[in-house]
Amino acid sequence: MFTIYVYVLDTLADWELGHVTSELHSGRFFKKDAGRVSLKTVSLTKEPIHTMGGLTIMPDCLVEDIAVSETSVLLLPGADTWNDSKHRAILEKAGEFLSLGATVCAICGATAALAGFGLLDNRPHTSNGPGFLEMVSPGYKGQNFYIDKPSVADNNLITASSTGALLWAKQIIERLGVFETNTLEAWYDYFSTGKPEHFFALMQTI
Repeated sequence: MFTIYVYVLDTLADWELGHVTSELHSGRFFKKDAGRVSLKTVSLTKEPIHTMGGLTIMPDCLVEDIAVSETSVLLLPGADTWNDSKHRAILEKAGEFLSLGATVCAICGATAALAGFGLLDNRPHTSNGPGFLEMVSPGYKGQNFYIDKPSVADNNLITASSTGALLWAKQIIERLGVFETNTLEAWYDYFSTGKPEHFFALMQTI
């Protein structure tokens, strides 16, 4: 069983998580033999957090409750509050994930946090465009590994720009192996184009 830990923090960018959390939680397009997925929100305290969209989230567990294994996944959404030093605890946990082969998925502002913590210095990654990480993360040294694409998957590290949420979701789902290949392709084609033929192709795969 995969355990998906979604780090929640104030000003969380709601839209960046929508595709991936809804598909992993609902399992509506999972292949028949897919393993179970448990999705948990995690934060520094059990106090409610407030998203950029004005929603309130009550965390399920604390950072210290996270169990790291190869079937653990850490989702780090964008937010305007990543520069607060209190988030060091989850960045340390992200480093532990990467070292042990567990999957870390970061998008938008979360990539800047990883960059500032040195976790992107030696691995292929992306963010909100060339020059962004240098501007917001003074300690960043990963320029030679930067790839200017909406989302980049490097084994157990998946990073995305603020506009790469759909491709990021696809790469995460692919990493977990919970969709059939043709289902995932049809799903991505439909949500990226809106063309009805891809919707019908998707329906035919399940």
